[in-house]
Amino acid sequence: MLKGIDPILNAELVHALMLMGHGDQLVLCDINHPAQTIARHTTYGRLIDVSGCGLERLATAVFKLFPLDTFIDAPVKRMQVVGDADAQVPIFSVIQNVVDIAESRPVAMEALERFEFYEEAKKSFAIVRTSDPGPYGCFIFSKGII
Repeated sequence: MLKGIDPILNAELVHALMLMGHGDQLVLCDINHPAQTIARHTTYGRLIDVSGCGLERLATAVFKLFPLDTFIDAPVKRMQVVGDADAQVPIFSVIQNVVDIAESRPVAMEALERFEFYEEAKKSFAIVRTSDPGPYGCFIFSKGII
């Protein structure tokens, strides 16, 4: 047991976060995302599951350890709503609030079309699936430096 690390962060996830370097990307997703399929294409090569946890809770815990990239315009990417690129669903503002608080500043979030998001996710370091029911709870975060 370690002090100061949220217990929702399992050993595999903490290990993956520690292996990541500046510019590497982390995907946090809901249960609807084809996470297992896409995870095979990532640097880590396998899915990290955080069962029994929603996106807001996990993101809050992760961002106590994970700095966002300040060298790029939009260190956060999310999936667009299919058929309505301008539509908003509640999880978008929830995660926006989590990252803004964690970074103590407004953080730009870029919206990607569904299949563009999947291709970008394949380039990520790791995919972390939560038990969040969604929909559209799919986010890519670029790691910064401390």
